[in-house]
Amino acid sequence: MSDLLKRIASGDVLISDGATGTYLQSHGLEAGGCPEAFNDTHPHIVRQMAQEYFDAGSDMVETNSFGGSRYMLEKYDHGGRVEEFNRLAAEHVRASAPPNCFVIGSIGPTGEFLEPNGTATQEQMYDAFAEQACGLAAGGVDGFCIETMSDLEEITVAIRAAKETTKLPVMATLTFDKGPRGYFTMFGITPQGAAEELSEAGSDVVGSNCGIAIEQMIEIIAAMRTATQKPIITHVNAGMPKIEGGKIIYPHTPEHMAPLYTKLVDAGANIIGGCCGTGPAHIRAIVKALKG
Repeated sequence: MSDLLKRIASGDVLISDGATGTYLQSHGLEAGGCPEAFNDTHPHIVRQMAQEYFDAGSDMVETNSFGGSRYMLEKYDHGGRVEEFNRLAAEHVRASAPPNCFVIGSIGPTGEFLEPNGTATQEQMYDAFAEQACGLAAGGVDGFCIETMSDLEEITVAIRAAKETTKLPVMATLTFDKGPRGYFTMFGITPQGAAEELSEAGSDVVGSNCGIAIEQMIEIIAAMRTATQKPIITHVNAGMPKIEGGKIIYPHTPEHMAPLYTKLVDAGANIIGGCCGTGPAHIRAIVKALKG
C-alpha cells in the first residue's frame, strides 16, 4: 500500500488544496490562455501557488495539469509537449512539498466523446490518458485525481490507463447537478451509482467535485457514503459564480464555508478541499475549523 493510501486508511481527514485556475487567473493568466503552459513560462507562479497551499495547511496539492491531455493541449498548439508540461507540473509541486505531504496529479476531461457519441475510440482515449499519467509520474506525483468528469465510460478509461501504466493510487470524481428528481451527472448517473461504478472501475478513492455549492455537496457525499466503503474525496466551489462588473465572482467566503466542512466530514468525506473560487485563505479557514 502506498504512503498516501496508508495515511487515508489511518483515519486522518486529509485536507487538499483550493482552485488552480482561479489562482493563475489572479496572477496573470489571460482569459482563454493555456494554464498548463504556465508550467514552462511562469514556473515561479506555479511553485508559489503550491507553496501557499502547503503553507495554509494542505496535506496534498494538485498539479497544474487539469487540461494536460493531448486532446486539450492540441487546442493551444501544444500537442507535442504533453510529457513536458505534465512532468514540469509535478516537479513544481514536488519542489514545494514538505515531508509527509503529497503531490497529486490532476487529470481532467479530454473534451471529446467516445464512440458512438463522438469520434474518439477507447484505444485513442486510453493512450491520451496514459501519456498524461506517465508525464506526471515522471515528475514525481504520489497519485492521481481524475476529476470533474461526467461520462462514466471516459473516467473508467482514465482510471484504467493511470493504474496500468504507473501502478500509482487513483482518486476519481464526477460532477453533479440538481434537478427535479435529485442529483445526476450530465449522463444520468446518481451519486450512489457513481460511488458503486467508480469503485468497480478500480478507483482507490471516489467522490465529487465542482458544479454546486457546499450545502448541496454535503447531500451528495452522504448519498455516496451509503453506496461504498471506499474513501471519499470532495473539492467544493466557493458557491455558484455570478457576473458582477464584468467579472466572475464566487460568493462564498472562507468564513461561510469552513464550518460546513465539518458537516462534509460527518457525511463521510475523508479528503476535503476547494474547487473553483477557493484559495489559500479558504484552506487556512478549513484547517482551523477541523484541526484548530
